[in-house]
Amino acid sequence: MTGESVEESQNDNQADLLSELARLKEEHRDLDSAIDALERNVVADQLQIQRLKKRKLTLRDRISYVEDQITPDIIA
Repeated sequence: MTGESVEESQNDNQADLLSELARLKEEHRDLDSAIDALERNVVADQLQIQRLKKRKLTLRDRISYVEDQITPDIIA
């Protein structure tokens, strides 16, 4: 693989990670809105709210992972 091919591959990977990060953050915001709407409902479905909150936590973990991949730790 040439130096240029490796650089292109890294750029593609970076772009993929940024795209996934944007998608995950959007889904996370959407879940916030859905949870808020359900919680305002007088007869809120607590099981549904708990499922959405669990999904939201899973997304938060994935967002953190993707962010770490984009900006890896630098060992000093």
